[in-house]
Amino acid sequence: MTEGAPRWAKLELLIRADDESFEVREVPSSAAWLAMRPQRPEAGAWELAELSSRVDRQRRFVLKNTRTERFLMLSEPERFLWDRMDGQTSLQDLATAYVLQYGAFDFDLIPGLIGKLQRAELLTFQPSSALRRALARNRGWRAVHALERGLTTLEHVTVSSRRVQPLFERLYRAGGFLLFTRTALLACLSLGVVGAVAGVGLWRDLDDVARGLGARPLAAIVVVKLLFLATLALHQVVHGLACVHYGRRVREFGFTFLHGFLPTFYVDVTDIFMASRRARIVTALSGTLVHLVLGALWFVVAATAPPGFVQAFAAASGMIQWQAFVIALYPCCFIEMDGYHILVDVLGAPTLKHDAIAYVGSLLRGAPAAPWGRPARLWVAYVAISTVSVALFFAFNVWMITRAI
Repeated sequence: MTEGAPRWAKLELLIRADDESFEVREVPSSAAWLAMRPQRPEAGAWELAELSSRVDRQRRFVLKNTRTERFLMLSEPERFLWDRMDGQTSLQDLATAYVLQYGAFDFDLIPGLIGKLQRAELLTFQPSSALRRALARNRGWRAVHALERGLTTLEHVTVSSRRVQPLFERLYRAGGFLLFTRTALLACLSLGVVGAVAGVGLWRDLDDVARGLGARPLAAIVVVKLLFLATLALHQVVHGLACVHYGRRVREFGFTFLHGFLPTFYVDVTDIFMASRRARIVTALSGTLVHLVLGALWFVVAATAPPGFVQAFAAASGMIQWQAFVIALYPCCFIEMDGYHILVDVLGAPTLKHDAIAYVGSLLRGAPAAPWGRPARLWVAYVAISTVSVALFFAFNVWMITRAI
């Protein structure tokens, strides 16, 4: 594959605040771009009419800005995307919905549609996380405004490259292709079993193992977390290798602060939308297995090490790696990670979390909700399982920290 000139090197979006003011914000990376949530104007600010052709039998639509009297022509796929620009659906969810609807994806379609909608003053963007939306609603407070500005600054601390395809191709040819063989899969699962056996043995002596962290267990755990951050890069590299394995292009790789405060590495493998569902699932699954393998190796080290700091450090590292594996693969925890994207791809429900939260919220408020049926049962089940799962996860970590102290 050849590397073309990178597009969209600088992304500027019009962000609307609750006080109806606007600001132009530069999006520093494709990871931030995919998390953005386009928002069409409120009802009454626009009109839509169908204008079909009797010649080519194509459905077209005329979109009017009732304030400026500007008109736009939309194709049927553009109308499909417009209907979902509700300020809650991210660009990644829009792309997934488009693939499930039409079976393919045009990477110029969404940026092009966004551009002409913004020029017609028919589109703004909502902050990409609940935290940022809460801060935006309360930016009148000086402390909140300062915090929001600080997070915005961190969002721009992005180190990335959009010329990484040749590097990933070389890594793939140098041995990365071996990761996608049956032998590698069997070795991964076997190591997972060995790690589980070692972990059970460590669990029986958890108090003795935890005491090995010494007098400063919290400092040791912080070091473990920093070491874990480095493994996130490997997680993303394997995603990229999977993308190359299926003949698709890695569009970007880099480091950023997700939502302005979570340091993380990321890789843009959205080109995998052009491949099969199997390819998308394997690409999503492959990165999570990094944590399974590393966690198993740490547990084996801990099981073979004598009691003391090394054993405790290895056990804590293994626990964090396996927690990351579960979180990344488990779909029901209100986090749109690899397991969630696999689930919505299989179900064909790209906006599952948004629809589920909106439906349960309407039930709790006593507002009219959608009729009880299969979608409603799925939404209630997702919220219920996710709520219980998050509560159990936090309870488990609090219990582990108290045991270590």
